[in-house]
Amino acid sequence: MKQWLYCLLVVFVALPLGATEMPLNMTQGVTDISGKVYDLHMTILYICCAIGLVVFGIMIYSMIYHRKSKGAVAANFHESTKVEIAWTVIPFIILIGMAIPATKTLIAMEDPSDANLTIKITGSQWKWHYSYFDKDIEFYSTLSTPRAQIDGSEAKGEHYLLEVDKPLVLPINQKVRFLMTSDDVIHSWWVPAFAVKKDANPGFINESWTRIDKPGIYRGQCAELCGKDHGFMPIVVQALSEADFDNWLVEQKQLASNAAAAAEASMSQTLSIEELTSQGEQIYIARCAACHQPNGAGLPGVFPSLIGSPIIKGPVEGHLNIVLNGKPGTAMQAFAKQLSAQEIAAVITFERNAWGNNGGDVVQASDIGNFLGSNEATTESGKAVTDVASTIAATATDITNAVTDKANQVVEAVAETVVPEDLPNLTLEQLIAEGEQVYATTCAACHQATGAGLPGAFPSLIGSPVVTGPVSGHIEIVMHGKPGTAMQAFSSQLSPQKMAAVITYERNAWGNNSGEAVQPADVASHGQ
Repeated sequence: MKQWLYCLLVVFVALPLGATEMPLNMTQGVTDISGKVYDLHMTILYICCAIGLVVFGIMIYSMIYHRKSKGAVAANFHESTKVEIAWTVIPFIILIGMAIPATKTLIAMEDPSDANLTIKITGSQWKWHYSYFDKDIEFYSTLSTPRAQIDGSEAKGEHYLLEVDKPLVLPINQKVRFLMTSDDVIHSWWVPAFAVKKDANPGFINESWTRIDKPGIYRGQCAELCGKDHGFMPIVVQALSEADFDNWLVEQKQLASNAAAAAEASMSQTLSIEELTSQGEQIYIARCAACHQPNGAGLPGVFPSLIGSPIIKGPVEGHLNIVLNGKPGTAMQAFAKQLSAQEIAAVITFERNAWGNNGGDVVQASDIGNFLGSNEATTESGKAVTDVASTIAATATDITNAVTDKANQVVEAVAETVVPEDLPNLTLEQLIAEGEQVYATTCAACHQATGAGLPGAFPSLIGSPVVTGPVSGHIEIVMHGKPGTAMQAFSSQLSPQKMAAVITYERNAWGNNSGEAVQPADVASHGQ
């Protein structure tokens, strides 16, 4: 029997040790955080195996040596205080022992501060949009697995459904901060080798970060059920040495310059219908077939058919508009920033002449440029009309305010004078010290601890016209907010002293250095 127990012991010990080399086990990854996550995983696996060994060992021993055939008689006893204390305290100690390192790792995973590079990641059915902050580089990354492999007419490649046309390129040994959001539905950016898995929610920005230890190509995919082609939304990250990454940045800027020159040249080109439909078919298969299907039949009730579609058969302008600007409330995306004018002209020409539509229409790149130009002109005209309306409204408001002011003067002339509560006069240092604390708890979530904000979402306060402008304007926006934006009114949330402190801090932090000290009395008098 002892031999059986020894064998059982060997099995339980060998399982976790062998798990480190098993292909189905969690990988160690290539970042410090992923290494910590792996160590946690293996530690808890060892603990679970040890618990299993003890529990099942006692059970098996009891069944063998205390069975009825050996004349064992069941004991008759009730509560045991010592046993109850033991089976309460021991699991508690085990859980605390697991919770402490797990909590430290979780805190480290949620600390994107002091990043060397910030990248905005936008999920979009079914592709990823990457924007490098302060680098003037952005691009879409889409699945590049050939359609023939997906349809099964060709053998599947080594990286089937895990390959893209443009990978995300990152430097090693630098802290990279990710800002994640979505254009449509909930996606999830997941790269196992980095231990990064964060949801991209429409209307929200989530943060994560990584620091890669060694160069290489690392693959992941969307980890959220985001629609019918959820499995066709891969992630590929190419990690380069710092020198190679700097060279890549130079190459990208050169490529962008060349692309701009090519786009400008394409505006004067006139292609035949055969050239346009040939190019358009390739673009359609790569960009449109996932929804509208390769045969243009769509998916009834989900994605409309393009065969005899009113948009395809209707005026070209309507077709241009929906391809360029998308259709709000549907899965139809705007491709104005995803494709060049030449590519958009080609795919529209293809759609208007494929699958029996046979419209005979030929759309050139110049038509796209003219359409965009006319839209801009229309937008300017609309803006001019809006400006006139605003002027009229402002005039009416001025008249109303003048009447109101006069009435207030009359009331004040006959009313008793109200003496405001005495408010302290603080030094610039006192105001800045208090203001920094208020800013960290109330403002940093949007404008960031560095005051740099989130471009496109929350404005930077560094050199901001509001922060460097008149104090009265700064007090006004802090007290009453800004309608139509995320800027709240803090007059009911903060005291005059706290508002004065945070305004003073903002006007003197991050190199603004105005030297101005806003006192609580200034805020109180502004609100009267």
